[in-house]
Amino acid sequence: MTGQQVTVRPARARIPAAPAGRKIVIPPGGCTGWHYHRVRLHAVVLAGTLTRVLHDGTVEVHRPGTAFEEPAGIGHIHLGHNFGSEPVVLHVTPSLPVGTPFAIPTPPPPGVTPAVCREHAA
Repeated sequence: MTGQQVTVRPARARIPAAPAGRKIVIPPGGCTGWHYHRVRLHAVVLAGTLTRVLHDGTVEVHRPGTAFEEPAGIGHIHLGHNFGSEPVVLHVTPSLPVGTPFAIPTPPPPGVTPAVCREHAA
């Protein structure tokens, strides 16, 4: 009998890995406070519904499975609020140097006084 023998092995199952990042949890009724980031962030809402108020007063609502980007810099002050009854869970992928704060707290931007977060409104 001539020819090659081939051993067939089942493929190893690969478990997809989430990109490096942080898990952020905002409890029901919770608010992040006004802040900005030094680097651009990409976020995915894993659970709950996040309401964001941006520096220009724009309100954005993000439901589970949606993604958004937060630009870097003081010109992009924003705040996040959880109006729902379950925690908001985010997976955020920043590229931060070691020792760099994740967010920089700041007062609300001029002219923006939304009532979404009473403890942080101007």
